[in-house]
Amino acid sequence: MLVYRKIGDSLKQLIDKYPIIALTGPRQSGKTTLLKEMFSDYRYVSLENPNLRDFAESDPLGFLQQYDKNVIFDEVQRVPHLFSYIQAIVDDSRIMGQFILSGSQNFHLMQSITQSLAGRVAIFRLFPFDFQELKSAGLLQNDYMTHLIKGFYPAIYDRNIRAADFYPNYIETYIQRDVSELIAIHDMSLFRKFLALCATGAGQILNMSTLAKKCGISSPTVRSWLSALENSYVLFLLQPYYKNFSKRIIKAPKLYFYDTGLLCNLLRISDVSQINNETIKGALFENMIVSEYMKQKYHNNERQMDLWYWRDSEKNEVDLLIEKRQETEIIEIKATQTVMSDLFKGLNHYAALETEVKLTKTLVYGGNESQKRSVARVLPWNEVNVSV
Repeated sequence: MLVYRKIGDSLKQLIDKYPIIALTGPRQSGKTTLLKEMFSDYRYVSLENPNLRDFAESDPLGFLQQYDKNVIFDEVQRVPHLFSYIQAIVDDSRIMGQFILSGSQNFHLMQSITQSLAGRVAIFRLFPFDFQELKSAGLLQNDYMTHLIKGFYPAIYDRNIRAADFYPNYIETYIQRDVSELIAIHDMSLFRKFLALCATGAGQILNMSTLAKKCGISSPTVRSWLSALENSYVLFLLQPYYKNFSKRIIKAPKLYFYDTGLLCNLLRISDVSQINNETIKGALFENMIVSEYMKQKYHNNERQMDLWYWRDSEKNEVDLLIEKRQETEIIEIKATQTVMSDLFKGLNHYAALETEVKLTKTLVYGGNESQKRSVARVLPWNEVNVSV
């Protein structure tokens, strides 16, 4: 199965503009497949291979003499001291597109890039499929409920793996391993409880003290574990928009998972019949749409687009606020398939406060029909497209 990955266009544009291209993102998001398909003339070297990793660690000069150009180094963060040698090579050769680096540990990879390769590398992030990628391959269904549980990881679509089989293995094989490499976890069962508690708080304002109390751990441990999950591309924190229309702005972030299939698995939801609570459905739908905007931002390489949410102490809220070059888009997200006038209340409240910036108002909903209302644009969930 071949699915067009939008980020490939940006990779092609910059491969001859930088000596190094770096591609990061969660495990199993399709990084290796994409790079091998796009750069078939490059040699592929996985530093997960213990023999190659030992070669790179014990004899970096000999290793880089053998793999000196047109090479993809996968999981390169596993040999961090290799970066200084790569820096010297590209500075001396001045060859564009000499190396492609790939890795799933954002913290270690970015730390090494910042220390050794700043100014020499173009950085990209690849996530599981977004709506537009699935649509181009004829894989996007009309009913979003199926996608909530199935999620968006390529293996599920490519190998027809059941979500109930894929995600428990993914958690055990990748998430627990990656997090353990970032921080010392002495009680894995406690960490799994923490991960499940994070899932129950998806789409909600993060309260670290409450999370710590429920899990029976300290607030510093909560911060450490959240950071590890962020750097392993499991979840992300959507920061609040700070513009002071009043002093009662909520300033804590909201927590979201990058993939709703993983989220549903953690919530023990394996069938659409289990999503019979409107509150749960709304939270899952909101998570899916916010993560969709986040994924498309990176897949389209929209570096000048920032995502926020806005809420005040009186619970007036904008689910998603996107700062673009010329305007700000404010977005309300509702799982309903029926568009009622009260759904625009939050958008209208914010628009009445904002008098200095050009606003575009959008309602993303669970239906399949676009509408152009005077109050806002009504956008079906499956037409979310940040490039429009």
